[in-house]
Amino acid sequence: MMRLMSWAIATVFGVGHAPIAPGTFGSLAGVLLWYAVSLSTPQQWVVGLAISLIGTWAAGDVARRAGESDPGRVVVDEVAGMWLTLAGLPKTLPIAIAGFVVFRALDIIKPPPIRQLERLPEGVGIMADDLAAGLAGRVILAIALRLLQR
Repeated sequence: MMRLMSWAIATVFGVGHAPIAPGTFGSLAGVLLWYAVSLSTPQQWVVGLAISLIGTWAAGDVARRAGESDPGRVVVDEVAGMWLTLAGLPKTLPIAIAGFVVFRALDIIKPPPIRQLERLPEGVGIMADDLAAGLAGRVILAIALRLLQR
């Protein structure tokens, strides 16, 4: 039962088994989830924390069982990073698209120190780089929104 639960969470109910670009599909799942649910800003942060904590456990469990350090089918880290990028921002299509583009760019390029976080053990390492990319993306979007409001 726990194995099935960790697989479902880590792969975001199978999204991670996309034949191409599973990380992109995981990020898309994250942006769609954020866009679809109606939560206050504090609730969004709580949900993001829950996704991150539960995702860390699930990602670590699936990685251990697979004998891999960061299986490509584990995409809950992309959902968590995407959620962190968008949490608390206005729910508009342009912001959702900008958040997706900024997060994916940071997640793919992994500028320092984001890449180094992958070296952390098990689920923590799987999640940490995406959470750092999400935080960086959130900062970039917040700055861009402030500049556009001037």
